[in-house]
Amino acid sequence: MISVIDYGAGNLRSVLSALRAVGCEPRVAETPRDAAGSTGLVLPGVGSAADTMENLRRSGLSDLILDWIGSDKPFLGICMGLQILFARSEEGGDQDCLSILPGRVVRLPAGLKVPHMGWNQVRYSQSCLLFDGIPDGTNFYFVHSYYAIPDDSSIITARTDYGVDFCSALARGNLFATQFHPEKSGPSGLQIYRNFIAHTRQ
Repeated sequence: MISVIDYGAGNLRSVLSALRAVGCEPRVAETPRDAAGSTGLVLPGVGSAADTMENLRRSGLSDLILDWIGSDKPFLGICMGLQILFARSEEGGDQDCLSILPGRVVRLPAGLKVPHMGWNQVRYSQSCLLFDGIPDGTNFYFVHSYYAIPDDSSIITARTDYGVDFCSALARGNLFATQFHPEKSGPSGLQIYRNFIAHTRQ
């Protein structure tokens, strides 16, 4: 069973639809109790870091994420779901995040059109099960104005260039996250979800 965290993010329905399209019937988790018995946890995300963190903390879902990843259970973060894994974000001034991964989130460089919206190439830095069956250099769909800079570059599994070469996917143990939106990325995006689901069943 895959649980998808619902903290009010606008892309919840599209993530649920993508999971159903690959044969999964996901559960929506509005509270930590809702995720009980799940084998995988998905954190979708759009909007601001401050609103995301406020909603997660108010519902107790931030504790669920911390405990889940601390137990090394399969986790997939998407877009904002990647960014809030880090210690701090420049968005909204200086926002405390979950501090699961050392590093920071910064705004895309001045002079670029933001948000970075549309298809862009994802280049693999190392092997990662999320990308099984997907060719290196495949285009995925992005919508973001900030990007993560991990202190530990060894967790970066893919990079993308948009005026700056940034981390577009990462992995550590059973934690996986993408800056792009698989649910908006056609057949290749659905394959990301298939690969994650298969991993939760091992």
